[in-house]
Amino acid sequence: MNYFRNKHAAITGAGSGIGRALAQQLNAAGCHLYLSDVDEAGLAATTASFTNTTVSTHSTVVDVSNAEAVKSWATAVGEITPALHLVVNNAGVDLMASVAETNLEDFHWLMNINFWGVVHGCQSFIPVLEKAERSHLVNISSVFGLIAVPHQSAYNAAKFAVRGFSESLRQELDLEDSPIKLCCVHPGGIDTNIARRARNADPNATPESQQEMFEQHVRTSAEDAARQILRAAEKGQRRLLIGGDARVIDWIVRLFPTAYARLFRDKTESALTATRSETPATEQPNS
Repeated sequence: MNYFRNKHAAITGAGSGIGRALAQQLNAAGCHLYLSDVDEAGLAATTASFTNTTVSTHSTVVDVSNAEAVKSWATAVGEITPALHLVVNNAGVDLMASVAETNLEDFHWLMNINFWGVVHGCQSFIPVLEKAERSHLVNISSVFGLIAVPHQSAYNAAKFAVRGFSESLRQELDLEDSPIKLCCVHPGGIDTNIARRARNADPNATPESQQEMFEQHVRTSAEDAARQILRAAEKGQRRLLIGGDARVIDWIVRLFPTAYARLFRDKTESALTATRSETPATEQPNS
């Protein structure tokens, strides 16, 4: 972690989960931070958890689905620091619904955050990253950017899009001999609150039932995921699979590019059944 000492890093979705763990580890390493989230209270909780008071932290409430908001944030960061060494496009949400059940408002909501948020972050921060002698751009996709499953069509679409966008952008940066090294990250089951905060087409689903189902598939802590991401960035790694589940799925998809769905059918049906709760519906948070 000495690599990030006295460097400058920006993280979206820093109010919880992987974003918070990244911020905590970078702060401990002596890295100056520029953090954003739509959740002001979450951001405050993240900064309150820091142990290193010798480095600066700047927190800004930013909706990554808003291109102008992200651009304004990046401009403000560029005015504070002459060069940025790390940007992690981490903000993300989930939507649980079949294609037939999904309304376009929810679909647009997810795509605007999970995909367009990454695009906005890349376009806005690349000029600042290019001022450093060596810098790193990390885009968080998912294991669902490798494999498709029922009732996750919107999430699948966004995470596959992040993967394709990142691979294309990486080639452009290489052709331009840019100092920016891009890593696309595919986490498996990570212990975060994304399921609790997800939107769900099932009127009987609750945040608690969604989280309970999700936790059955958790294999890696947010802290361990953050450590792997920072290590991959330091090494200039181009692609990162987090968790044994992600590595197994990656190989299964390579070996059975169309037949993998049959291999996962029983587990998929079991997971979908678990999301159908008998308890009354509650209002779902937006992020």
